[in-house]
Formats: sequence, structure tokens, C-alpha cells
Amino acid sequence: MSDPRRTERWTGVTALAFAAAGLAAILRSPAVLLVGALAVAVAGYADAADAPDPALTLERTLSETDPEPGEDVRVTVTVTNDGAFLPDLRVVDGVPDALDVVDGSPRAASALRGGRTLTFTYTVEATRGRHEFAPLTAYARNLPGSLERETSVATETALTCVPPLTAIDAPPLRPQTLRRVGRVTTSSPGSGVEFNAVREYRPGDPLSRVDWRRLARTGDLSTVQFSEERAASVVLVVDAREHAYATDAEGVAALDHGLRAAGDVAAALLDAGDQVGLAAYGPTWTWLAPGSGRDHRLRLRERLALDAAFPPSDPDLSTPDALAFRRLRKNLPRDAQVVLATPLLDGTSAFTARRLESHGYPVTVLSPDVTGRESVGGRLAAVERRGRVRELRSAGVRVVDWDPATPLAVALARTATRWSR
Repeated sequence: MSDPRRTERWTGVTALAFAAAGLAAILRSPAVLLVGALAVAVAGYADAADAPDPALTLERTLSETDPEPGEDVRVTVTVTNDGAFLPDLRVVDGVPDALDVVDGSPRAASALRGGRTLTFTYTVEATRGRHEFAPLTAYARNLPGSLERETSVATETALTCVPPLTAIDAPPLRPQTLRRVGRVTTSSPGSGVEFNAVREYRPGDPLSRVDWRRLARTGDLSTVQFSEERAASVVLVVDAREHAYATDAEGVAALDHGLRAAGDVAAALLDAGDQVGLAAYGPTWTWLAPGSGRDHRLRLRERLALDAAFPPSDPDLSTPDALAFRRLRKNLPRDAQVVLATPLLDGTSAFTARRLESHGYPVTVLSPDVTGRESVGGRLAAVERRGRVRELRSAGVRVVDWDPATPLAVALARTATRWSR
């Protein structure tokens, strides 16, 4: 049983009683003496009853346990009094920090007889990740409200939100590929659909590759070559350091924009038969080697949503940048290219992209712009970020600089015109 504590509701009553008694003695006033006596009686009443020790059980239900991001989830809380009468019971539910209450309140208060229940509801907005509810905290006060006891009541409740992988058109790929059939056009002649060259016919060439029009026009027998198509091996690297928790005007963190972009790119690449891997660049390491197929797709989707390397809120951890780079460099396959999702809010992210490029990994940076323009600090951050974008592009690193209010596919289409020049 927890010790009772004062609520300070009746603070000053005792002092008032003594002051009134002293004043009555000086003034010899019966009326003032009566006020003092009344104050003494009130103070005695406030301390007469001990705070009750509540015996409670908790039931918490969710309207949806695996909602989509942004979906409203209704939480119903039922508190049952298994003990004696509680004249003043106040409860606060343990809402996870990453969930916003958008309707109702997670607080309630009532007098509650033994065997009766207190039920209340509120609504939260689902966000990426697994969110476990904390115990409900209850405060039971005595009838005067001068003393209270605090207790916690727990029941396991969790909400899991795993965003879908939505494929986008024209995912960002560089001209480095694996030695297996795929959809990325290379400069090597072979089987494909894009014209490469025309050469003299050789015995054994398939008749489907003979340039019959040229034969009819000139009488020369020649073979058409097409650019060979191969599959890409791509590692999605998501910046999960402290800077990635900077938010845009809507309060969405750059990390969440980066994870969503990585998921969209992954879906498009996997649909096309490419191999996709995942790594975190931050204090907590995670690695998923490049792969393909349905099972790999499910693993990648869960990693993006639930992995401890991408917590919904800043974990207040740090890791040396050199260590983070070594872990990444050690695991990257030699034939992989990198898609780095980062807000580019510090020089380390740009330096990392340049180092990977210099080590022979073609790098494409997906950078959501979460800098504000309302404050001097926000405008300065925006200027510094634009400088990093120009610096990377000058170094040959592709950068997709996009406003999160604009779909990533639109930003990719606009940037593709720059790459094609």
C-alpha cells in the first residue's frame, strides 16, 4: 500500500484557525472567535479520514490494432473497482509518447462504488511503429480531498502500424548492375529491347536479330544488337541520427519522410526484379542484405516500420560518425549502389555520400526538405542545406531534393530531366 500524500487542498486552514483565535483574543470579538473555531473544525475534518487504498482492474480495447498511418484508433478504457467505495477517483491512461490524442481525453474522474466500473474513450492517430501502452495511473482521494494515494494498473495493449510499400515510377538507379537478367539497360550488347548497334551478320546469329529492312534496301546481311538488361543491387541507407528527427511544418520528422521514400523505392525495385537491402546510418545498427522475393519484401517492410534503429522519437543516443561509416562500408556488397535518405541538415551526411561515391558505390541521395522559413535559424539552415545539395551534385552525386508536401514521384520526374542533360 502506497503512503498517502497531501493534496494541498486545505492548505492554510490551520493557519487561519490560529490567526482567528489570536485576533479574537485581542479584539475580544465572539464573531472572530467563532470563525476560528469553524476553521479548526474544518481542519480536523480534512485530516479525519485516511486516503483509501484502491483495488482496481483495467481493461483497454482498441478499435484497430494494426491500422494504416494516419488512421484514427478509438481507445476504450474500463476501470473496475474491486474494493471499497472510492469517493474521488482520478485516472490517467498511459498513452504512448508517439501517439497524438485527436479526440476525447485519456483522463477521467468519478466516485466509484465497489463492483462498479468507470468507462471512458478517446481517439489517437496511428503513426509508424509498434506502440505499447503504459500502465494506467490512478489517484484515490479521501472524501475531503485532502489526502490521496497513487497506484498503477497495467494490462498489455499494443498498436502496430506498418505502412504499405507503394511502388513509384522511375525509381532512382545508376548504371551499375549485377550479372543477371533484369530491367536496367547497360552499354553491353545482348538481349534487350533498347537499340545498341548494328554489326555484320555472323553464322549462328538468331534470325529474329537480322536487319531485314537493311538487307532489302542494300543487300547487306547484318545483325541488330540491343542493350543488355541486368538487375540492380541497391542498398537503402536511412539516416537515423539526431538531425533526422527535425520536423516539417506539419510536425512530421525527416526520418519518417526518409523511411516512406525508401519504402516506395524498394517496392518499385522489387517489382522489377532488382535486389534491395536496407541499412541504418545512426546510433543503432541494422542490416538487411540485398535480396528479392515475397518473403524478403515482407521482412524489409517490417524493418522500415518496426526496427529499433528507427524509433518514432529521438532515442537521445549518439554514435561516432566514423564507426557508423565503418559498419556500413563493411557490409556493403562490392557491386551495390546506394540510395541514401537524409535531410542533409549537417555536413556529415554530405561527407558520407561523397565517401561512398569515392569508394566506387554509385550514390543517389533522397533528401526531404524540412527546413523552415519562418525563423532566422530556419532560413540559415535552408541556405546551408542548399549549399550541400550543390556540393554533392558538383561531386557527381545524384540528389533528389524534394518538398515532402510534393509526392516523391513528382520530384523524381523533375530531377530526371537534370540527370539526362
